Amino acid sequence: MLTPPTSVTDQDILQAVAGHWLPEADEVAHLPWGFGAYHWRVAGGGTVLFATLDALAPRHSAASLEAAYAGAAALAAGGLESVCAPLRAKSGTVAGAFTVPYGDGALSVTPWVEGRTPTEAEAAEPAHAAEVVRALRTLHATAVLPPALPVWAPRVGPGFAAGLRARTAEPWTSGPLAEEARAALAAHGDAIARWTDRYLHLAGAARAGRAPWVPTHGEPHHANQLLTPAGLRFVDWESLALAPRERDYADVPPALRDALDPDPAMLELFALDWRLSELDEYVRWFTAPHTGTADDRTALADLYQELAG
Repeated sequence: MLTPPTSVTDQDILQAVAGHWLPEADEVAHLPWGFGAYHWRVAGGGTVLFATLDALAPRHSAASLEAAYAGAAALAAGGLESVCAPLRAKSGTVAGAFTVPYGDGALSVTPWVEGRTPTEAEAAEPAHAAEVVRALRTLHATAVLPPALPVWAPRVGPGFAAGLRARTAEPWTSGPLAEEARAALAAHGDAIARWTDRYLHLAGAARAGRAPWVPTHGEPHHANQLLTPAGLRFVDWESLALAPRERDYADVPPALRDALDPDPAMLELFALDWRLSELDEYVRWFTAPHTGTADDRTALADLYQELAG
């Protein structure tokens, strides 16, 4: 997230990381990176860690987030070099786990990896896109199948559109951007109903067909890629799930995507999966108290983008 959380201080994170992963930790800095989770750089004793505080509901339970990160660690241990995997907690009541309960969320750490995130333009370049495709092929073909790997399921149900119509029928007063968000969603009520019907139809077809489902990252776009001296790495494995391989193809350039011979219906399914799940999260965002921070403004811009889709 671009702004630090209001309920957690840097020293709180330092203390938690020291208590569970790195007793020598004595440096901490919030990182205004990403969107959806909070991040810090924590260091001490010659070791540097990347700490992440993930929210749970609505996307996760504590068990499902732990399963996703444990699955990523198993993939890395099985030889997938593209995985930036979390570390097990060394001490405390959750020693051996990859996530530690923290407030309403869960804390995790990965080793600090030197590198940088490619820009959107760089990610679209043929050579880079081909490297992403190679890494995804390797992930999808792995024989390492962690036993507790989460299984993809629809993110919204049949009542989503009707429930949204009811929620947008009255003004929202939760913050300075609430009413603008409500009006935008209300204006797209018919489209959201069509998208939801199509989405649930395609989800049913995916489950009925059960073409081989494979481990998928879920969000391998450029913001979750890291260019390192050792090659491409994927970060943010909280969305790891067994699913049709097309789940990972949204950001693959069309020419390379076509060479992968995807199922067009599954491409459509996961385009809708992203759009509707994002809309669901922005409804929660703007019906909750907010003050108009940089994160709030970014969320509103993203809401408009998803509605335009």
